[in-house]
Amino acid sequence: MYRQKHLFLLPGLLVLVAIIIFPLLFTIRVSFSSWDVFQPGLDWIGGENYGRLLEDARYWGALGRLLVMAVGTVLIQYVLGFALALLVWGDLRARRFFRVLFLVPMMTTPVVMSVIWRTVFHESIGPLNGILQALGLHGLPWLSEPTLAFISVMIVEIWQWTPFMFLLLLAGLVSLPREPYLAAKIDGAGPIRTFFAVTFPAMAGISIAAILIRLIEASKIMESVYVMTSGGPGTATETSSYYIYIRGLRDFQLGYASSLSVTYLVIMIISLTIIAKVLVRFFVKDRT
Repeated sequence: MYRQKHLFLLPGLLVLVAIIIFPLLFTIRVSFSSWDVFQPGLDWIGGENYGRLLEDARYWGALGRLLVMAVGTVLIQYVLGFALALLVWGDLRARRFFRVLFLVPMMTTPVVMSVIWRTVFHESIGPLNGILQALGLHGLPWLSEPTLAFISVMIVEIWQWTPFMFLLLLAGLVSLPREPYLAAKIDGAGPIRTFFAVTFPAMAGISIAAILIRLIEASKIMESVYVMTSGGPGTATETSSYYIYIRGLRDFQLGYASSLSVTYLVIMIISLTIIAKVLVRFFVKDRT
């Protein structure tokens, strides 16, 4: 009977092996080969690809840009999402309408959304520059100037994924007990003091989870970069995922792209583990 129980786990384990473990092990094996469009095959070249990526300034530059973009967008999403959640959680008219309205960007397909925003940021026919010119200001090269292009991609990511943060934080706010707020009201605490003394510490767990989930997703930024800027101008908006895509699916350097992917995975696991511990210490300290 004991063995039969484990048989029910077999379908799930087979799916896990098929979609996660086997591709990961195969990618690691390919990273030790010179597989490319001219020489396909699983030969063995040792750590040559890993030595090459250590000297690849473009890869490390893309990783640095990804760090800035991911951390920056997630922090802004957290602040905006928390503010919107507090607004809807409070005594706001038509709360149900705004709850649905705030979720619309998240329901949009990323590629479609990026195409729309590329049109919005277009220098000559985009409505954004049209509005600036109507106000007597000069239009800006949103997608052709490095700093503005980087900011534009961040704006799109913030616009699309703030609703996700809003949804998680609103669920946390709705689940909070009412007794601490009644006690704070009796003590004469105002809205700001109540937020920092009651709401924010009570939301520690959901805040950590929401930030980590978004950091994991933000570390894979690809669609908006691909559609809006193709990593340009130059490499100003090129992220690690997009650079790996270039090496693997444009240049067909599959061995080298696999080594980039494995290194990227290890860096992300270590970074997110450290960030999780920092977040726990920050929120626990704030709570105490």
